[in-house]
Amino acid sequence: MEKSCTFLVHFDKGTPAIATEIKEALEGSDVSAKIDAMKKAISLLLNGETLPQLFITIVRYVLPSEDHTVQKLLLLYLEIIDKKDAKGTVLPEMILICQNLRNNLQHPNEYIRGVTLRFLCRLNETEIIEPLIPSVLQNLEHRHPFIRRNAISAVMAIYKLPHGEQLLVDAPEMIEKVLSTELDQSAKRNAFLMLFNCDQDRATNYLLTNVDKVSEWGELLQMVVLELIRKVCRTNRGEKGKYIKIIISLLNAPSNAVIYECASTLVSLSSAPTAIRAAASTYCQLLISQSDNNVKLIVLDRLNELKSSHREIMVDRIMDVLRALSSPNLDIQKKTLDIALDLITPRNITEVVLMLKKEVMKTQNGELEKNGEYRQMLIQAIHSCAIKFPEVASTVVHLLMDFLGDSNVASAIDVAIFVREIIETNPKLRVSIITRLLDTFYQIRAARVCSCALWIIGEYCLSLSEVESGIATIKQCLGELPFYSVSEEGEAPTDASKNSQQPSSVTVSSRRPAILSDGTYATQSAASETAFSPPTIVQGSLAAGNLRSLLLTGDFFLGAVVACTLTKLVLRLEEVQPSKVEVNKASAQALLIMVSMIQLGQSPVLSHPIDGDSYDRILLCIRLLCSTGDEVRKIWLQSCRQSFVKMLSEKQLRETEELKAKAQVSYAQPDDLIDFYHLKSRKGMSQLELEDEVQDDLKRATGEFIKDGDDANKLNRILQLTGFSDPVYAEAYVTVHHYDIVLDVTVINRTKDTLQNLCLELATMGDLKLVERPQNYILAPESSKQIKANIKVSSTETGVIFGNIVYETSNVLERTVVVLNDIHIDIMDYISPAVCTDAAFRTMWAEFEWENKVAVNTIIQSEKDFLDHVIKSTNMKCLTAPSALDGDCGFLAANLYAKSIFGEDALVNISIEKQADGKLSGYIRIRSKTQGIALSLGDKITLKQKGGS
Repeated sequence: MEKSCTFLVHFDKGTPAIATEIKEALEGSDVSAKIDAMKKAISLLLNGETLPQLFITIVRYVLPSEDHTVQKLLLLYLEIIDKKDAKGTVLPEMILICQNLRNNLQHPNEYIRGVTLRFLCRLNETEIIEPLIPSVLQNLEHRHPFIRRNAISAVMAIYKLPHGEQLLVDAPEMIEKVLSTELDQSAKRNAFLMLFNCDQDRATNYLLTNVDKVSEWGELLQMVVLELIRKVCRTNRGEKGKYIKIIISLLNAPSNAVIYECASTLVSLSSAPTAIRAAASTYCQLLISQSDNNVKLIVLDRLNELKSSHREIMVDRIMDVLRALSSPNLDIQKKTLDIALDLITPRNITEVVLMLKKEVMKTQNGELEKNGEYRQMLIQAIHSCAIKFPEVASTVVHLLMDFLGDSNVASAIDVAIFVREIIETNPKLRVSIITRLLDTFYQIRAARVCSCALWIIGEYCLSLSEVESGIATIKQCLGELPFYSVSEEGEAPTDASKNSQQPSSVTVSSRRPAILSDGTYATQSAASETAFSPPTIVQGSLAAGNLRSLLLTGDFFLGAVVACTLTKLVLRLEEVQPSKVEVNKASAQALLIMVSMIQLGQSPVLSHPIDGDSYDRILLCIRLLCSTGDEVRKIWLQSCRQSFVKMLSEKQLRETEELKAKAQVSYAQPDDLIDFYHLKSRKGMSQLELEDEVQDDLKRATGEFIKDGDDANKLNRILQLTGFSDPVYAEAYVTVHHYDIVLDVTVINRTKDTLQNLCLELATMGDLKLVERPQNYILAPESSKQIKANIKVSSTETGVIFGNIVYETSNVLERTVVVLNDIHIDIMDYISPAVCTDAAFRTMWAEFEWENKVAVNTIIQSEKDFLDHVIKSTNMKCLTAPSALDGDCGFLAANLYAKSIFGEDALVNISIEKQADGKLSGYIRIRSKTQGIALSLGDKITLKQKGGS
């Protein structure tokens, strides 16, 4: 069994000190040697050694020492040694210690008295403590507060012992007298804590008698007062009215810790709007005044909880919450924005968007190194605001379009996606957005942003001027054609140059067109002799822009997007331009650009040739411009936008469903008591109490007081630990709550004998830790006992709890052991479905290093049924849109996402196909930042994927 001790120190057992050496050092007169010897002895004892031969030596040579360090080490030594024999009787040599402790309690030095009193708080042997009680009580009236506060703690510890009430019958009365006369705040706090733990009624009476003085008490005492109020109000909710007045009076305390505890207590005890407003105001005050980032994050968590239960009150505090954006910490900024976005209403949307615009403009100064990431979060927040309230889009869209050329590619992509969605949902802004986009297009430097912007230009340039401007902008950004040429090295080289360039010179004997260095064409005379170098890239003039530079790096996917955009613009030009000459001219220019891109892709000037997909796409555009039918024109000019509108509507529908899923639905039972507020007696009730009564009635009427637990579900979580034929039957109800696992074990004695020293011994495997070992019990014949065991969880990993029940009987001398079945803690208790954007999913997929690849092996023959089965088995959220899963093509790919209670991300990609024999094949890939969640989730999928329950 583990022993509790306040002294923990690392000691290398590889070279343990010999007991005789320690004994010699203790017998000597050198104080420093004694200190070192005592430290070595304590370290050996803590590492499992017994050293019984040292006890008498320590009594003879260490007890009389006057050195404070030696005395402190002596008390640590006395704390960890065994004071009882195998039968539980106190060892006779402990009498020697009692005399020394009594002398220390009467010692003239205050430090010796204080540490001895503190040592008594950790003694459990009443035989040792009983002779010392008169000396302990004398110290309650000592002149020094250090001794008085430790004496009060010692009295509380003695009174809480199994037979402590018999040792100190009138301890609460004595401490109450001390409390009324004590002036030291720390001692006063210890005295009130003693009454709180040992005689709650006296503590309550003292508090109510001194209500007017509570605000003048010290911080430590006020914290204990709040703890007492919470405990009293949980047991008797009817009395919380008079205590809430005390809490509200403490909201103006100078201590931030007290203010925070007051707000937390208010929220836990009352749902009255006045109390919630006071708590929210206090949290916002702490959020702004505190500089510690950890404190800010904790306060934001509390505000998030308030938002979930009292949204209508938190709406009024949204601007106070947004003031936390002044912190440079990204985690704080993200939490602040998440809370604020859920509190937006038509009344405050204008103020919120104005605040976010100011923050976006602040990020342009470039002083902070993470301005790009912060700007990305702000852009996403503004995007959400504009989607919820389209009327504010006009005030932000032009500002955000300045960031299309942002060096932070992620924020630039967010802006492009935002503009794409706004131009569809706000038709009135189409003209201004297109004009601004064409003006700023040359600033864009990222290929993905260019692709999105080109799609917008191709779809939403509708008028003649817009179409012509769109074509002109693309031509300008592409620069002069061609993209590469065979450049001349000289028109009339000298003889020397001829000789030096003889291997590469070519004699031209006829008139032929030549491409000059500036990209223009010229006719070369037959008599000239010109030397040509291998093909080289033509960078173009200074007017050439972003598209040219991206194409010359080999990005032919962007080239395919340029071709598609030009095709759409030319097709639309045919509809809006009456002059066929202009249409043919634009079509010829577009064809020339496309052919030049294909030639560039097939030339040796680039290290990587054009890919097949891009080549086919550009070639398709060339064919369309050469011969276009009405059906093809309809597909290119109408169907693309219809698909985009459908995608937006599905996205909005999905967000609506998520909001409905988050909404907590509760129902009242038909036979519940109904309280009529207007018929109640209001005599002596304050406004706060009246409001609280109304809120309680509303909660009772809507069923909010009813717990969600389903009895059938509880029965499913009961695990049988022993067999029916075992002398002791045991079963456990497992409750997983965040970081804690609670085992509620029912033990039944099925024999006719009394079981003595019955103990539930548990051990864990994995990242589980037993908090405390259950104590021994005596179980009468055919009786039962409820034993609770708490286990801490430190990571998302499948764990195993195993152990046995040990007991003794009067008939059998040896202990009987009943081995228990293993309890497997399911990873599904730790993870819950979550949502993230496709971009965030791809980023995490690239960053996470742990991957578990599971081959598909199932009897399920439908791809969608298998996907639904995996989602149900893993408790994850499918990020792939339902429309992307429609149809029956024999292939299916989907992304799943979940988040653990520890903040860990779990990513799953399912890629399956149906074979000719009807069976499914493929792989399920799991990625996470930690190894545990990847392995545990893989094991779960392997177990469940065959279609079993």
